[in-house]
Amino acid sequence: MPAASVTARIADGVSSILPGDWDACAGDRNPFVSHAFLSILERSGSVSPRTGWQSLPIVIEDGQGVPAAIAPAYAKSHSQGEYVFDHGWADAWEQAGGQYYPKLQIAVPFTPVPGPRLLLRDGALAPGLIAGIEAVTDQNRLSSAHVTFLDDAQLPLFEAAGWLLRAGTQFHWANEGYGDFDEFLGALASRKRKAIRKERAAAVEGLSIRHLTGSEIDEAHWDVFWTFYQDTGSRKWGRPYLTREFFTLLGREMADKVLLILAYRDGRPIAGALNLIGADTLYGRYWGCTEEVPFLHFELCYYQAIDAAIARGLSRVEAGAQGEHKLARGYAPVTTWSAHYLPDPGFRRAVADYLERERESVAQEQEYLGELTPFRRGTQVAEP
Repeated sequence: MPAASVTARIADGVSSILPGDWDACAGDRNPFVSHAFLSILERSGSVSPRTGWQSLPIVIEDGQGVPAAIAPAYAKSHSQGEYVFDHGWADAWEQAGGQYYPKLQIAVPFTPVPGPRLLLRDGALAPGLIAGIEAVTDQNRLSSAHVTFLDDAQLPLFEAAGWLLRAGTQFHWANEGYGDFDEFLGALASRKRKAIRKERAAAVEGLSIRHLTGSEIDEAHWDVFWTFYQDTGSRKWGRPYLTREFFTLLGREMADKVLLILAYRDGRPIAGALNLIGADTLYGRYWGCTEEVPFLHFELCYYQAIDAAIARGLSRVEAGAQGEHKLARGYAPVTTWSAHYLPDPGFRRAVADYLERERESVAQEQEYLGELTPFRRGTQVAEP
């Protein structure tokens, strides 16, 4: 169907769309684009116009008025909670006399996890949905539209539409059919293998570790994890992005997708890591503690996640944004992508030049980092 013949509408939030209709477009492989997760962000007050995230999904409907394609879109009044940094672009545009905000963001708020950003029950509508995003940007005279943490499969769609592409780096762990953690360690160089064993032993000395999911997680666990989350959030972002109600709703409505890993000392929880479970991936999201223990962050967020992925037969672990310290722990560099629509020709040219140079730098850095992985020479590790 030609993009010009498609009509898109703006919905009043994710919660205004029936869960079944949304998930028929989103699929069930990535929990972050599900109706449950995105509507929990809204209903908990984590996402709202007050927090600078106005939820305005862009929808194309079929002949019966049922959504056939959806873009999870937000009008943004700032650039926080995105993990793809465009503050320099905003400064340049405003110094030139423009107004950068509000901008249009196609994303999962506060979540640097690659995934589909065009949610398609009818794949033929992809060009029309991209055209709809452009039309919303143009008709409202917005400075720009940004699709962040776009999965590789949808990248060619935006490239064909002429959007600018931006590369970044994350560190993911790939399961090469390991039977257990020791088998994974066997793929590493001897020195690295010994270092990880020492780290794990030091991290858990005097502690017990529990993996909780589903009905095993209750409000007392969320109270504890909220304390951990607030501590980390206040140090990293100034204030936590998520409300306490978010965790209650997550436990109530998505408990089967949650893996909560807690460390206890003498029966008292002192640290925790929150993960979400996808069809083939374990996604590490948040971590925090009330007692500083050397290497415990690595243990709960990286090593325990590997244990859990192997036990569940998952193909990879994605442990969040940035973090070259993950490299020594078996997480390899991978490329992440975003796509950007800038209607102003001069602004577009300047950003395009910057992105070309940035992509070259990212590729060179990844080539260097790839040589620093802890795997034995000759061991082939597939990119997740």
